[in-house]
Amino acid sequence: MRLQMTQPSPSRVPSPLLLAISSLFVATLVASNILAVKIADIGPFSVPAAIVIFPLAYLFGDVLTEVWGYRVARMVIWTGFFANIVVVLFIAAAIAIPADPHYADQAAYARVLGESPRLVLASLTAYLLGEFLNAFVLARLKVATKGRFLWTRTIGSTLVGQGVDSAVFISLAFAGTQPWSVLIIIIRDVWVVKVLYEVIATPITYALVTALKRIEGVDTYDRDTKFAPIPLASLRARLRGAEQ
Repeated sequence: MRLQMTQPSPSRVPSPLLLAISSLFVATLVASNILAVKIADIGPFSVPAAIVIFPLAYLFGDVLTEVWGYRVARMVIWTGFFANIVVVLFIAAAIAIPADPHYADQAAYARVLGESPRLVLASLTAYLLGEFLNAFVLARLKVATKGRFLWTRTIGSTLVGQGVDSAVFISLAFAGTQPWSVLIIIIRDVWVVKVLYEVIATPITYALVTALKRIEGVDTYDRDTKFAPIPLASLRARLRGAEQ
């Protein structure tokens, strides 16, 4: 039995489950940027330690788009972006505060938690491009497949989104510090591990999506959605409404 296809009303109070998935998305994103300072050795791959959690951000992003649609996912993606900036600024402020004379680990604290402006810019740029492409591809594939074959959407969108994310981040963050032959191998390794993560997690995604659609009574199809990352027309309409 097909669920009723609905679009969440802009005036509707967000459900607790939507808030929970959105919170998990933002939490995994922020945590992954802190964990990424360590390089881990996973079998034949050398990847940032954030690999243990960052792909979950794409899983939750898939769930948001599949259940509530691109417009809700877009809002949560921007929420994650600004949350990341807030965390980076507070970490910078904490590092800048003079350390107590008895605290001997200031240098290590700054080295582990501090990020160069180049890394921050690379991370935020890769995040926006990757997440918006992931949501766009999933939403379009859902309409094209008429809601069938969820696995093609989750894996297909991850192939595109994670591929762009990995390529943009590694290129912007490390170009000029390592030969391109090395960077290409790193991009390949990170991309492959993230996609494998998504493939392995497919049963979890299926279970989560099925349960949420049943509980929420929502199964959104983005047939007439405007996919611009910044919905300027909608923002202008809201501003005009606020002025009246």
